[in-house]
Parts: sequence; structure tokens; C-alpha cells
Amino acid sequence: MKTLKELSNEADVSFGTSGVRALDTSLTPQINYAYARAFLTQVCPSAQTVAIGIDLRPSSPSIANAMILAAEDLNVEVIYCGELPTPALAYFAMTQQIPGIMVTGSHIPFDRNGFKFYTPHGEITKAHEQAILSYSIAIDNPLQGRSAHEVTIHYKALETFKKRYASIFPDGFLKGKRIGVYEHSSVARDTIKDLLSHFGADVVSLERTDTFIPIDTEAVSKEDQQKALSWSAEYDLAAIVSTDGDGDRPLISDEDGKWLRGDIVGILVSQYLKATHVSCPINANTALELSNPKLVTLRTRIGSPYVIEGMEQLSSENQSTSVVGYEANGGVLTGNAFYVNNERLEALPTRDSVLPIFAILAVAFKANKAISELVNSLPMRFTASDRIKDIPSEKSKHYISCLKEDLSEQNNLLSIFDDSSKVAIKQFNEIDGLRMILSNDTVIHLRPSGNAPELRCYSESDDQMLSDSIVIGVIEKLKAL
Repeated sequence: MKTLKELSNEADVSFGTSGVRALDTSLTPQINYAYARAFLTQVCPSAQTVAIGIDLRPSSPSIANAMILAAEDLNVEVIYCGELPTPALAYFAMTQQIPGIMVTGSHIPFDRNGFKFYTPHGEITKAHEQAILSYSIAIDNPLQGRSAHEVTIHYKALETFKKRYASIFPDGFLKGKRIGVYEHSSVARDTIKDLLSHFGADVVSLERTDTFIPIDTEAVSKEDQQKALSWSAEYDLAAIVSTDGDGDRPLISDEDGKWLRGDIVGILVSQYLKATHVSCPINANTALELSNPKLVTLRTRIGSPYVIEGMEQLSSENQSTSVVGYEANGGVLTGNAFYVNNERLEALPTRDSVLPIFAILAVAFKANKAISELVNSLPMRFTASDRIKDIPSEKSKHYISCLKEDLSEQNNLLSIFDDSSKVAIKQFNEIDGLRMILSNDTVIHLRPSGNAPELRCYSESDDQMLSDSIVIGVIEKLKAL
């Protein structure tokens, strides 16, 4: 017998900021089986039914196969939901009061995959993760020569999710609007197109692929930036919408094809829902507080589990609250029911891309405004971000530790500014990584990714070009080390 933690360490499989992540080759049938069995045994021991869904990564069906076998061996009925967005799987699990497992690698590189676990109340907690890892399992392979019984795909989960949004926005509110859908390999692409058509939009399908392409909504590639600009001009689009691979992070452009930053999306959606309290990570744009001094905010570590903890804290400390959570990737979470256009929108405390997409379209077109006008109405604070790929987490952590203590390292980093002799670090924030507030009213934030061997760099200032140049300069400095 070994604990799942021991097996995971041997296979280099681990929980990231949200869910389990690893190379495809590390996610063996034995590991996948063990995680599903541990989840159902340790976190949901009384479960009689579990919902399982997948994204469009090529390895996802085989991972789901092992998990279905684990459920069968525990006499737990499986509702196999097939390919669907992660928030649809989570919402179905909550409405049915059953656990759920979503097989997805989200936005991480092509050669990786993973899975997320949901209780009947939402995402599992960090405490649940430790309970799963403590599970002891036999070392021999329980799947030798076995395959799951043929399963029928149940479409109720996807239909329930689409009805959630079809009922709260006005019929025909997108009539006369031409909206592009950057489909790529997003599992949410057909769901979004169906809803856009339902509301009367003229839908333009853009670059649907059969090959899986990881899209990171927090670090949009220059290629995808240029594509959006070209599509907007070519098709005369009012907006372009998309998501990451599993449909829990949105990508939304204005009428010119300029992608909105995810934290700007979060602010606009919070305003649309008339939230009184907001939980968001430390790297999100401070225009949130500047736009509404009366708003109660709580800054957290990066990752939806921490944002959810913040939402729960805000709810417990305050009565009659309307709590929203969001992340810099654009994913929006609702901590309680909201009334939208006199219709009740139930809480969904997990990242969702569909709510922010349609909320921003609704607020813009109801006011007869372009999306760029909504963005320009916010306080002028601008963020940027990028990442260095294929850098071991240990190396990133070592550099950040040295930077905090070594003045020469700090001066080297600050030399990216033309007037670096006049720039100093006023304050360090170590909620997540190392966030440096500078004397010139700018921010540099370095953080090792929790999902992949990457070092992320975030910046904030009162000028977009400056924020962009800070990230470029910092990345160049780090690559030279």
C-alpha cells in the first residue's frame, strides 16, 4: 500500500492552483483511477452518483475511462456528460447535489492534462486536496485488462447550463449585432454560439480546429492579438468572444478587436450585477477599488480556491451581501443568487466564462455603447502580463527569494526604467509570489505558476504602453539570468 501523495510524487503529478495537473505520460490509468477513488472515498463517501465530463484534449477520454471504472468499483453510478464546459459540469453537480469530476487541462500546454473535483457545493478546498492525497491504495494496477462499460452521454448537464443564461437576458437583445466566436478547440464553442444565436446575434465562426490548441486568456499571444484585430476589421464585428480550452475563462474583444484584460472584465461584471462585496486575487487591476470606494474588497492569493475562500469570508462577516469573485484571467464566480432582469440567477461559485461574456454584451448594447466605451469609463489603471515558459518552479522561487533580500538584484531589475536612479521599491507584498509597489506608482509582480513550469510577470501603471514595456523589460532581464 502507498498513499496517493507518494504515488503522485513518484509520477510527478500534483494539485495546482485549481485541480490536478501533469504531463499526459504521467497521468497513467492507475493514477487516474486512484485520484477518482480517493475523491469519492475521502471527500464524498456517501455519494451514490457522480457526474463526469471532459474537454477536447485527445487524452481526456482515456482519463475519464479510468475514473468511470473507479466509480463502478465503488458502486457509484456515473452520469457521463461527455464534452462540455467546466462550469456546466460544476453547475449540474450543484443542482443535482452530487459530486462531479471534470477532466481538463484548461489552458496549460498541449502535452499536459488534468482534472478538477467538485462536491455538491462547488469546488473542493485545499483541505479536501490533502484528504485525497492521504488516501492509501494498493500498488498493483487495478485496471489490468479492464475497460469501462459503454456509457451513454447525458446531455442534461449542458442543456441545464444553457437554460441558466437563456432565461436571464432579454430575448433578441443581440439582434442586429455581428459577434465573432474564436472557436479554436474550446469545449464551450458550440454552447456560446447557440446562446448568441438564441439572443438574435449574427454569429461569425472563426478558426475552428480539430487539433487541441491551449489558449491562455491571461497571457494572450501576439498572434491571437493580431488575429482579433484582423477579424474585427474584415467582418465588421461588434465583439469577438472566446474561452480557454475548458470554458471557464473568457476572452472578449471590443469592436476594434482589442482583447479586454480579464480583471477589467471582472470589474464590469461586478458593476452589472451590482455586487456589494468582491473577492479577487492580488494581481487584479486596482481600478476595482478606485471605481467604487464604497465597495468592500478582499485580495487573495491567485487561484479560484483562494478567491472562493475570500467570498465565503465576505459572506460570513457581512449580512445582506451580494458577493462576486473574479480572477485576472476573466473567470467570474457568484457567491449568492442575483436577480438579473428580474430573473433569478443561482450562485455558481466556480469560474465561469459565459456569464461575463453575455453580461458585458448586455450592458454595452443596452446602453447603446461600444465595448471600448465601457472600458474607457473605468479609472485609468492598466495591467500587463506575460510568462517565461519551461522554467522549473524551484528556480523561480529561488530567484524571487534572492530578489527580496538582495539590493543589487533589485537595482538590476529596476534598471528597466530610464530614470531608474529615481525609482525605488516602496513596499513588498508576499500574498502570492513577490509584488513590488514602486515609488513611480507602478507595480511589478513575479510569481511561479501553480499549474506549469512557468514564471509569470504582472505589471500595473497608469499607462498601457508603460505596463507593457515593464513586462517586456522584466522578462528580458529574467531570461538573461
